[in-house]
Amino acid sequence: MSVMNLKIGKYELSSRLIIGTGKYASMEQMAQAMEASGSQMITVAIGRVDLENKREKNILDYIDRSKMILLPNTAGAYTAKDAVRIARLGRAAGCGDLVKVEVIGDKKTLMPDVIGLLEATEVLVKEGFTVMPYTNDDPVMAKRLEDVGAACVMPLAGPIGSGRGIQNRLNLQFILEAVSCPVIVDAGVGTASDAAVCMELGAAGVLMNTAIAQAKDPVLMAHAMREAVSAGHKAYLAGRMPIREYAAASSPQEGLALKL
Repeated sequence: MSVMNLKIGKYELSSRLIIGTGKYASMEQMAQAMEASGSQMITVAIGRVDLENKREKNILDYIDRSKMILLPNTAGAYTAKDAVRIARLGRAAGCGDLVKVEVIGDKKTLMPDVIGLLEATEVLVKEGFTVMPYTNDDPVMAKRLEDVGAACVMPLAGPIGSGRGIQNRLNLQFILEAVSCPVIVDAGVGTASDAAVCMELGAAGVLMNTAIAQAKDPVLMAHAMREAVSAGHKAYLAGRMPIREYAAASSPQEGLALKL
């Protein structure tokens, strides 16, 4: 069986798990979880990093850039203009041209403003960024994001940080049918079984933060997520057995001689 790598623009990953950097008890714990996850890409809210203060350590100092691809994100942006500005600042500071674009439309639910998201994605693609947009589970918007040049689409499974798992499997399936770019499920995963289901449905990868960082043992959970994502992807490639209405004997009955 050949398990191909995940390709996002010019980037190629053998791990299909992308992790975040927030909510850990300490930077050291984050670094340990990073190692346990086997992830090769890590996202950072670049607008919340003091890039000008060279005297004090910041979160970037705990990320080994020789092993991890840095994925700056535009967390905190509530308009397309803000998202574009944050992405440009990150690139100017040496964080590269890869960006996870978030434009939040509601402070209570943290649901995306998809109109602003589409606008920011189009602008940043034209400026040479490799754009990974965080969006809702709408197949129409997913296709529009792909059409303006997004390198992948990142629909939510559930509300950010909720741990509820996939709330609408049907919409995720529709998105997988609608686009040809990678679909990476982002937000809502709570435990390893949620991650496995995402992958079994055909997602190319999963991005998560809270599910690992807020676990009782984040390092152990990171390892569990690593295995779940891998197992789910392999199960998808293998193809599940048909679902039947009634029982079917595991051992064939034909030709079975009954001896008394």
